Amino acid sequence: MRLTVHEAIADIAPDAWNALAGDTYPFLRHEFLLAAEQTGCVSEDAGWAPRHLTLERNGQLVAAMPLYQKEHSWGEFVFDWAWARAYEQAGLRYYPKLVSAVPFTPAPSRRLLLADPGDTAAARALVDGAIELAERTACSSVHVLFPTHEELPLLRDAGLQVRKDCQFHWHNRDYADFDQFLQTFTASKRKKARRDRRRVSEAGIRFRRLKGAEIGTETWELVYRFVSITFMRRGSLPYYNLDFFLRIGETLPDNILVILAEQDAEPIAAAVFFESPTALYGRYWGSDGHHNALHFETCYYQGIDYCIDKGLQLFEPGTQGEHKISRGFAPQSTWSAHWLAHPQFLSAIENYLEEEARYVDRYIETVDARSPYRDDGSGDES
Repeated sequence: MRLTVHEAIADIAPDAWNALAGDTYPFLRHEFLLAAEQTGCVSEDAGWAPRHLTLERNGQLVAAMPLYQKEHSWGEFVFDWAWARAYEQAGLRYYPKLVSAVPFTPAPSRRLLLADPGDTAAARALVDGAIELAERTACSSVHVLFPTHEELPLLRDAGLQVRKDCQFHWHNRDYADFDQFLQTFTASKRKKARRDRRRVSEAGIRFRRLKGAEIGTETWELVYRFVSITFMRRGSLPYYNLDFFLRIGETLPDNILVILAEQDAEPIAAAVFFESPTALYGRYWGSDGHHNALHFETCYYQGIDYCIDKGLQLFEPGTQGEHKISRGFAPQSTWSAHWLAHPQFLSAIENYLEEEARYVDRYIETVDARSPYRDDGSGDES
């Protein structure tokens, strides 16, 4: 087997990479990763230097791993700033580090891309290769962010410590329409959801779904303006630039949905979603100002409506946000895995992660008790 480190996704044949990535997770597509790199959003200057791994056997690409050398911890959504401070206080360097992830995208998906899902030798070679690369390039650590649950045993066997966290996902129970979905809520929670939606409709706000060729340059410029306004309200800038959105609009048109909110026929907000054959992923949102309940409607209820209409089974609206619970999203465990070269720090973090996992379990149990669903899941009449 031959392991190769690539400093650009462009060095890997798109068809070969996509054959491994499949179509389940649009963010793993060669087109998505290439757009991020070629528009400068992901680069050495941005603190995300590509170090993608590929594995060949008998001249055939059999495995790959998205991998980046990081000089900071921004855009990861798995927080290790405290670890970096501990290293600094001990007189050690935490950066650079290696991170296997999709930049700025907290969506759980495979990190070990295999031609044969049962090829554990190839999977282990990727993980061992990442660790060897870290040792060879004086990186402090290797971090695998948002892998699938099925990948955890192999990551553990390779010496990585597993970390647990939580997101909120919506699952389609083959609802016929949104009203049937709401019938599974308790009466009080159903009333609250309907009130949310009524506030938006009574404000004269209407929605348009745009797909593929319907999303032109003018729409992307509008979307990016809304997203930028929203980021700037929080004192930051969008991770992805306008060129990135224009590029994926051309290269991944079938995977992108834009929900445009309009008032008096004028756009006031937008949300960008990615779609796979079975799932919807909420990613970017922005508006021109504050509109009561508009964020919930655009980012959550419109997404649920779309999933029901299209028969999509899963809706991941993004990371964090307990406010999602009352809108029908349920807590879901997410994972990361970590290898640290320094043995004392690795041991300390192992103990920390065990305690943190117990806290996450208690948190999931607590928030799950606030679920809007009736215990029998059937709903009552109102």
